[in-house]
Parts: sequence; C-alpha cells; structure tokens
Amino acid sequence: MPIVTPPFLRPGDTIAVVPTARAITVEELQDGIALAEGWGLRVRLGSGVGRKHFQQAGTGAERAADLRSALNDPEVRAIWCARGGYGTIHLMDHLDLSVLRHDPKWIIGFSDVTVLHNALNNLGVASLHAQMPHNIRAKTKECRESLRALLMGGGSLMENGDGVDHLFADDRSPFTRVGHCEGVLVGGNLSLLYALRGTPYDIDPRGKILFIEDLDELLYHFDRMVQNLRSSGWFKDLAGLVVGGMSDMRDKDPADPFGRTAEQIIDDALGDVDYPVCFGFPSGHIADNRALILGRKAKLSVTRSGVKLSFAGLDDDAAGVL
Repeated sequence: MPIVTPPFLRPGDTIAVVPTARAITVEELQDGIALAEGWGLRVRLGSGVGRKHFQQAGTGAERAADLRSALNDPEVRAIWCARGGYGTIHLMDHLDLSVLRHDPKWIIGFSDVTVLHNALNNLGVASLHAQMPHNIRAKTKECRESLRALLMGGGSLMENGDGVDHLFADDRSPFTRVGHCEGVLVGGNLSLLYALRGTPYDIDPRGKILFIEDLDELLYHFDRMVQNLRSSGWFKDLAGLVVGGMSDMRDKDPADPFGRTAEQIIDDALGDVDYPVCFGFPSGHIADNRALILGRKAKLSVTRSGVKLSFAGLDDDAAGVL
C-alpha cells in the first residue's frame, strides 16, 4: 500500500486542537495556541476543551464526535491532540480514519495517541509523533522547532528544503549497536504498543525501524512488556531500533530491586540481532521531545560518534505518496 503523506501547512491554515483523552482547560492550552498562532496558523479548539467527564474530556462518544468533526472539516489541515493521559482507545470504534487517504491531514501527538498512529500506519497514512500543546513551554527549543519543521517545512532542521535530520551524540549508552538501515518508521509508547497487541490496531514491525519510548513504569512491569514483544518475534526481523526516553522507570521497593535498568532489559531481549540500535534518542516523555514522522521511510545511521535519523523527499506540494 502506498504511503500517503499530508502536505506541509501554510500560514493561514487551520489546526484543530482536540482532546482525545484526558480533560484539559483553555488556560492549559495557551502556550500551544500562542506557538501555533506565531507560526501563522489559525487555531480552532474542539468542543471537548474545557469539558470534563471524570478524568477525561467527555465520554468516548463525545470525544469521538469531536475528532470526527475535525477529520471531516475540509478547512482543518491538521489535528493537534491536546494532551495524553488515557482514553483514546475509546474513540476507535466510532471513527473512520480512511477519510485521511482522500483528504490527508496531519494527526499530531504522542503517548496515548499511539493508538491513532498505529491505526494510521495500517491505513498507509503518515502521522507526527510530536509534542502536544499541553506543557509545550517546558520543552526545548529543538522540540518546538522540529515540530514546526515537519509540520510546515523549512527551518534549521531542513536540508536543502527537502529533508529533515535528527542528529545527536550517542556516547551515553554502552548498549549501542552500530550500523545503517532504511525502513518505514513505526512505533510509539511501549505500554500502548503492548496493550494493542492482538487488536485491529496492532502493527507488524518486520522490515521496519521500530521506535519505542515510555514513562513511569515499574521495572518488572516494563520487563513483562518487553518479553511479550520478544516472545512474539517483534525484535527478530527489524531493520533497526530507536529507543527514546525511558523516563522515571523505578522499582516498587528500592530495597528489593529488580536488578536491571530499562536499557539492560531491552538489550537482553534483543539477543544477537545485527541491525543498528540506539538508546537515548531525543523523543518521548522528556524535555527534548523531537518530532518524528511515523509511517514514512527513514534512514538510520548509528555510529560510535553519533546517530542520524533522517526523512528525505519531503516537499511543499500537495500530499505526497511514497
């Protein structure tokens, strides 16, 4: 299936901010709104902003209706999920995401939004794993610029106007495995990838570059999830593996530790695979949460001196098919 990539946004385009999971107020979105307006975009807030049904921004049916409205509105050129939390899975039975193959627009977010990324990957539609408007002021300049570059084109991350590179030093991890590869980038939050196994929103990572990140997990819980992926063969036939932020991983009882870090758990599960693997990539629940295009072909180069993940062939024209 050819991959549909939404076009870059232009000044004057409309971006809809839609809470698909946890409740959020207008006040909590002010920094994100100001950022998007500073890029020349028109911001439209979904009906769920300011609505609260227990922890979430409305019932599943209400949140699905909000997202469906933005999906079907021809003026909306991108949908920026307001925040993560939990609950996007409740929307999935009420959505027809296939409309994005005919009228491509960016879906932007990470963490709980992984369920949307997986569903779009299975449809052959690229999406942006990127910072959401909530808490965006606390993120790095590079985080915000990477989102703008992949959403609107140009800027310091673009090379000759037709590609985006992420470069960073990888000398922090002893588990790095050097090499070069190409493949479609897939993945997201490990807990969600694990939870979606066996559902219509599961993905097949064979021959692809898998990206994973996670937050606030007990180490033995984390090992359980990684062992599930190992036992089901996820790590056997990858083109490459990119490990992002593994934040606030911890023991239930520090006096009785599990005995391995998140990096060690992953490295042990990989065994003797011969594809490139990098750890500590700047994406995930961290301050430097760089934007990534999921569902699009990428090149990964891992060396002892650094890592390069690049997306080539982006242009300013109508939606591209790769």
